[in-house]
Amino acid sequence: MSAAVMDGAIDRRAIPAAATESTWQAADGHAIRRIDWPGAATPSRGSILFLPGRGDFYEKYLETLEEWHRAGWRVTASDWRGQAGSGRLGKDAVTGHVEDFDIWIDDLALLWGRWTAETPGPHVLAAHSMGGHIVLRALVEKRVVPDAVVLSAPMTGVNGPPLPLAMLHRVAQAMCALGDPMRQAWKWSEKPGEAPSRRVNLLTHDPERYADEMWWRDTRPELVMGPASWRWVERAYASWIMLEAPGALEGVGVPVLIVSTAIDKLVSHPANVRAAARLPKGELLMLGEEAHHEVLRETDAVRAGIMAKIAEFLGRVAPPA
Repeated sequence: MSAAVMDGAIDRRAIPAAATESTWQAADGHAIRRIDWPGAATPSRGSILFLPGRGDFYEKYLETLEEWHRAGWRVTASDWRGQAGSGRLGKDAVTGHVEDFDIWIDDLALLWGRWTAETPGPHVLAAHSMGGHIVLRALVEKRVVPDAVVLSAPMTGVNGPPLPLAMLHRVAQAMCALGDPMRQAWKWSEKPGEAPSRRVNLLTHDPERYADEMWWRDTRPELVMGPASWRWVERAYASWIMLEAPGALEGVGVPVLIVSTAIDKLVSHPANVRAAARLPKGELLMLGEEAHHEVLRETDAVRAGIMAKIAEFLGRVAPPA
């Protein structure tokens, strides 16, 4: 039986009563949003830090975060700088831009050090999509050493043109050289500012959970983000090359669960399968037609199976201290 059934339904359009929103300061003073659940279990189950994907915001994952809290975990989620309610790094309010993914890795390492010092173990790092990519980079570089990692449809690679990775990177480098690297790399929609009409078909089979995201975007307009910049694209390919390097993922000694779906149209499912096999303690929950990219925001039946697998994985590799 799920935590939602045991303790009452979760309102996906409200900040849970036990959670507190605040900001933390990066090394250069940049203010980044976070949300924390204090964790009331005695003894504590441990602590989970969750990071969302590109153009994402933690409000979309309140249901999952609240369920973990009800299961006894001390829970924190954070924006990435330049996304959601944590400012922008480009020239406008909607383009997703970053000069280098190392900026986000540095932010994560700083937050991780502070957060682990303040929270009970075991310490779990969880992330979605681009967040999963940054977590893997941080693991490879030994910037974070969690007890366990859970990655939801991680961006180990992108679902793009079927060309060699080095060629894709060179094309992105050329696009940065031929124009403003901060310009948008793809068209947003027929009407600027509106989410594309078929976007739901990329993300989830659940129209109500998709509508929750639209509600948050309307309620908190600062959360809205559109396409990435060409610099983001170029840096994403460069970072992907780093993960593909021989010995990179093979040197990660942390237990990692990857949840990936074969019909993902945004990230590379084959790259996720390879990554799980390369990680010494990697495990793979492979989904099919039942799940689009946002696996934690799928229909009730699909979500229940995923959440049960995550609970089983954490119970096995990160038992209570």
